[in-house]
Amino acid sequence: MNRRAFFQGSLALGGGMLLSGMIPGLPGAQADTGGVFNPNAFIRIDRSGGITLIMRHAEMGQGIYTGIAMLIAEELEVDLEQVVLEAAPADPSRYTDSAAGEEVTGGSASTRDSWLPLRQAGAAARIMLVAAAAARWNVLPKSCAAQHGQIIHVLTGRTLSYGDLAEEAALQKVPEKIILKDPSTFRLIGTSPQRLDTKPKSNGTAIFGMDVRVPGMKIGRIMASPVQGGRLISYDSVAVRAIAGVVDIITLPDVIAVIGDHSWAAIKGLEAANPQWDPGPHAAVSTKILMDDLRRASDRTGLVAKNTGDVDAALAACSHQIDAVYELPFLAHAALEPINTTLHIRPDGADVWVGTQVPVRARQEVANATGLPPEKIAIHNHVIGGGFGRRLDSGSIGQAARLAKQISYPVKLFWTREEDIQQDQFRPFYYDRISAGLNKQRRIAAWKHRTTGSYVTTRWAPEGLQNGLDTDTVDGATETPYAIPAQRNESVQCEPEGLTTLWWRGVGPTHNIFVVEGMIDELAHLAETDPLDFRRSMLGHSPRGLKVLNEAASKSGWGTPLPAGHGRGIALHYSFQTWAATVLEVRVTRDNDIRLIWADTAVDCGPIVFPDAIKAQIQGGLIFGLTMALYNEITVTNGRVDQSNFHDYRMMRINEAPDIRVHLVPDLSADIGGIGEVGTVAAAPALANAIFAATGRRLRRIPFVPQIAGKST
Repeated sequence: MNRRAFFQGSLALGGGMLLSGMIPGLPGAQADTGGVFNPNAFIRIDRSGGITLIMRHAEMGQGIYTGIAMLIAEELEVDLEQVVLEAAPADPSRYTDSAAGEEVTGGSASTRDSWLPLRQAGAAARIMLVAAAAARWNVLPKSCAAQHGQIIHVLTGRTLSYGDLAEEAALQKVPEKIILKDPSTFRLIGTSPQRLDTKPKSNGTAIFGMDVRVPGMKIGRIMASPVQGGRLISYDSVAVRAIAGVVDIITLPDVIAVIGDHSWAAIKGLEAANPQWDPGPHAAVSTKILMDDLRRASDRTGLVAKNTGDVDAALAACSHQIDAVYELPFLAHAALEPINTTLHIRPDGADVWVGTQVPVRARQEVANATGLPPEKIAIHNHVIGGGFGRRLDSGSIGQAARLAKQISYPVKLFWTREEDIQQDQFRPFYYDRISAGLNKQRRIAAWKHRTTGSYVTTRWAPEGLQNGLDTDTVDGATETPYAIPAQRNESVQCEPEGLTTLWWRGVGPTHNIFVVEGMIDELAHLAETDPLDFRRSMLGHSPRGLKVLNEAASKSGWGTPLPAGHGRGIALHYSFQTWAATVLEVRVTRDNDIRLIWADTAVDCGPIVFPDAIKAQIQGGLIFGLTMALYNEITVTNGRVDQSNFHDYRMMRINEAPDIRVHLVPDLSADIGGIGEVGTVAAAPALANAIFAATGRRLRRIPFVPQIAGKST
């Protein structure tokens, strides 16, 4: 690696030290003719000693602002409270995530991608500050130490603050060798400080996209055709303009927006508009039609994702075999903060205030909508009130730009909750056929798994297809924790008519681990073997998997007697470079009410940065996934999404949540893993297996509550 591609120091605007982030391939800061460096940095130190970390990852509640700041602060030898956070602008030349290949927050990759580079950035800055102090004192650098934002000459006790040294440090030679701190000396990494966003989120000073206010701003409510591909044919403009506070009505072929001095005028104005729609070509689409399409597609031979051994011959030789179909429905993201974008589009440029996981894509959407050059568009990214993959798409930002370019003033355009759910880009419906068999020793001898569903990658990142295969559709299915001698995985693409699909929290593993761990449980019972022991018998090559499995089982009291109606279910998986096992205890009442009692999750994500954040993410992820597994699905009638708000797209209530205990069993020698989606992945399979243990009923289709209540379609 070219060290100058990782790190350079220079004078910042107004004096100080501007440190370029240690990201592979990142160009160094470049001086202009005035000797001022462009803002090309992850660390900025000014003359007053202020330390700014420019964050390329979006904060969506996952605690990444604090976790990433800990990496910098640890190696820079400053206290966390000394760090000020600033969201990175849209700039692919400076803030690209090396794992994803673009500026993006997703895939549980933020800490994984930053673990070494940002520590190196902090360490290099510290080395240069030490060198600057040693030069001023005319002493050897090894006689100096960095502590709490200042350099100390150990022999004499003299001190200089980082602010005092900023300009001189910027002129120091970039270190040839960057030595990171020994983990035994960590002060921050591995601890659980108060999150940097706790106070602003508690006192209301945190600014989400929906909170943005700019001078002269109006507020507009958007409504689009309720059937994809439909168009606007009429609306009552007289009634709209009779509403006090209404300012404008703007339209696109398939969209109407009413703009007011305040949100109430916009909401009531759009109600008065009573827009009429031509539903277009998808008016007859229904859930039944979409399901029939999937079933027919699943009869086709798919693209081969994995093929080891002679699966057909192995299945024919099996003494026992299970053939099953697993189904997972379309799902909305249903984030607490609905879609919103604030824009001021001018002839010479644009400002956009929004919460997005993909700022560069957002900038390009506005460029495409307005014809402005991307470099003339400023994306001001904000903390996000729930992403779950929804804000990995920026189509709604492009929609807002096409509307906002019709007016001259700044405007906040928002969707209502109903619009947010019905116009969502949905987690695909998956239809999985799986056959697996046991040999005479009651071990798995053959495994054949065909997934049918939408290929999100085809639309979102077509360059990511592998010989036409969307690997996300088989992620968690091709590489399982278990030793299986003959295995074949196939994937069949089937796109839903009249719906657009998108990533959803946990992506491929959330879908595939439900299928895999459900079938593993089915085979264990077919083998008349305890599900825990059955898994243990196949984990000789997976010591980390065995470790978390044993930990979760031990903490949960696996094998101890339970009251009538209770059952425990287990799920093991490796996803996002993290090993995790979850045991869930449930009770199913005589009235077929499913009650969640306990959950124990053991996690090995390699080194640990922020323990409390890991526990919180596992707890939140489990609740998110359990909510989906119990209640959620998106259905379609006459081309329209049936669900519209939390009354018919349920969220779990606090009294329904289980007591979730998270047990950290790190492996300091392993690569660091992701966490944000790990809990969600385990939820459905652990719950399905627990319900079977309690009732003897095997559930292969989500959601579970309608089936247990006898209302399944």
